[in-house]
Amino acid sequence: MKRQYTALLHELLALFPCVAIVGVRQCGKTTLLQELPQGWKIIDLEKASDLDRISRDPDLFLRLNPAHIAIDECQSVPELYPALRVAIDANREECGRFVVTGSSSPGLLNAISESLAGRVAVIELSPFSLAEACALPPSDIYPLIINQNPIHDFLELKPGSSLQQQSAYWVQGSYPEPWLKNSPRFHRLWMQNYIKTYIERDILRLFPGINRQKYRLFIQMLGNLSGNIINYSDVARVLGVSQPTVREYFHIAHGTFIWRHIPPYEKNAAKRIVKHPKGYLRDSGILHFLLHLDNFDALSAHPQMGHSWESMVIENLLQGLNARGAAFDCYYYRTGAGAEIDLILEGEFGLVPVEIKYGQKVTMRDLRGIRDFVHERNCRYGIVINNAEQVVLYDENLIGIPFGCL
Repeated sequence: MKRQYTALLHELLALFPCVAIVGVRQCGKTTLLQELPQGWKIIDLEKASDLDRISRDPDLFLRLNPAHIAIDECQSVPELYPALRVAIDANREECGRFVVTGSSSPGLLNAISESLAGRVAVIELSPFSLAEACALPPSDIYPLIINQNPIHDFLELKPGSSLQQQSAYWVQGSYPEPWLKNSPRFHRLWMQNYIKTYIERDILRLFPGINRQKYRLFIQMLGNLSGNIINYSDVARVLGVSQPTVREYFHIAHGTFIWRHIPPYEKNAAKRIVKHPKGYLRDSGILHFLLHLDNFDALSAHPQMGHSWESMVIENLLQGLNARGAAFDCYYYRTGAGAEIDLILEGEFGLVPVEIKYGQKVTMRDLRGIRDFVHERNCRYGIVINNAEQVVLYDENLIGIPFGCL
């Protein structure tokens, strides 16, 4: 199945000596390596023989293999990063020499940035987007955002997916293997074993002193915390641990790409702003598994339905921008008076507020918060993502776009 990140991988290899692909386990990093040109050698550090070859003497290995080497699961050998720096600096002008992948390590990006700053480009790979899971053509919305096109250009967008495809993707989630097997029984078993392996192999290996029972309970709690503003002291009280321990748990979950931490947007704020962070489980399939929701009827009747929808839409939007190499930060916005915006994107394309509504019809009263934000901060436009049948212009600076257009 075609990945939207393939073009970005080839573009970055033409510009940088090394490309790092990071992301959650089983999101398709190893499979993406198969898209490398013929002649590349792939080393898998989860294989004992490959691990032994590199860990004995990383510098010597890279001298013997100076180019077209892809190293999978590189977090297993921290000594590899300074060795890569030395190998790259020996022939700094040559691009496209190394690809490394890594997952399940909160310190991975820090290690890469400290050792390989200026020498490496990073791709944050996610599981399937809606377009990838349903084998649909890529959307035109992302170039419009990145290139800062005028708002009227968005009126040409057309939904590329049906409500049935969207519902199936929302319920099942985005991990590739359950989509490829296409079996409800396999999906449940896969989720069960994935979470067990994540805790008992990845987390215990990276953090051998962690309390396994407490962290397992924390993961279960994330199902009800997803999409909400987080109060660390409340979570600590329920878990029976200290507040610093809870902060560390959230740091681990975010660093292993299971949870997405979203800070509040409080820049140049004239109003009283809620300053607690927000967050959500990045895969709707894991969320629904933790909440024991295995079909659309059960999901649509559940109190977490709205948060689940919002999180799934945000993750698809961020995936699409990441796959095109856009540089941006994301926030949420909420004032003490209750005005709220689900997502604030700030990047090379400017400041773009995004409101997410599950319904087909949206009233102007529902849009008061985002309209005020657009005018107060002089944004070029705001976006409302909903389930309408077509794109609609609410006013000169605010446009409604169906989720199917993503």
